[in-house]
Amino acid sequence: MIITKTPFRMSFFGGGTDMENFFRENGGAVLSTTFDKYCYVNVRHLPRFFDYSTELSYSSTERVTEVDDIQHPAIRNAMKMLDMHEIRLTYEADLPARSGLGTSSSFAVGMLNAFYALKGKYADKKRLADEAIYLERVLCQEAGGWQDQIAASYGGFNRINFGPDGYEVLPLIISSERKKQLNNNLLMFFTGFTRFSSEMQKANNVSAADKKVQLKEMLVLVDEAEQVLVNKERNLDDFGRLLDHTWKLKKQTGAKISTNSIDAFYERGMQAGALGGKLLGAGGGGFLVFYVRPEKQEVVKEAMRDLMYIPFEFENGGTRVIHYSPEAYEPR
Repeated sequence: MIITKTPFRMSFFGGGTDMENFFRENGGAVLSTTFDKYCYVNVRHLPRFFDYSTELSYSSTERVTEVDDIQHPAIRNAMKMLDMHEIRLTYEADLPARSGLGTSSSFAVGMLNAFYALKGKYADKKRLADEAIYLERVLCQEAGGWQDQIAASYGGFNRINFGPDGYEVLPLIISSERKKQLNNNLLMFFTGFTRFSSEMQKANNVSAADKKVQLKEMLVLVDEAEQVLVNKERNLDDFGRLLDHTWKLKKQTGAKISTNSIDAFYERGMQAGALGGKLLGAGGGGFLVFYVRPEKQEVVKEAMRDLMYIPFEFENGGTRVIHYSPEAYEPR
């Protein structure tokens, strides 16, 4: 039996510039972190006492005898890619799917990690990220960028650069005190709305030619935000103001990025004292994050009382196997 634990990610700056048809020509960069909310993938070989050979439990339950009959596209394609047979897989998570935290990519990374471990093989972070990107973007043909798979695999607070030759992951060197201060100044709320990120990407078409001006300006903000974090002479509150700036730019890249309800919640948070914030993910719903000075946080929480407040801490682990036990059964 294998259990993997894979973090969700919080993307601050550069979202949209990680789309391949944008960064291959224009370059791209993302500033993001993973945090202490996870998905768990449990995989073992299925004992041969059943009239089906594979059992899957996620938001639905599937029992099949042929891999091609699996309805879940990521599981079906991952099993075919890594030649997996006769397994029982279960998925659990600390937060809901389709909520703007890269949950589907965290699942893909954690699943691949579990499959390799079940085979007795080690896959490093880059391999897991690369294969999760290939799984979701090529095999499953889901629209979207590359940042989620990389963040889930590597973990930590990183700048991820994209270009013609692929990507590089650069951990941000931030003092522990400054990092803790940033963490303490961020408040996250669940809007209650969920959506499929790939569908939002198609609807918004964020990398279309007429959106390049906004995306290029959002790319510049990655440099500015990084300097705020690493330069102790900079006022950390500027990070919050830059969040407001990038959110306003993000809304210009697609008609479905925001909704009237989300705009109303955002405005309520700003009027209560937040310096900035943004909706996480491709848009349309999920989680709102605000940068708020400590003395204003109770006021902002009260203003957002209709939403669920989610406390969190930054984490550094990335995906990992947290349980391994030898199998009594091997696939036929």
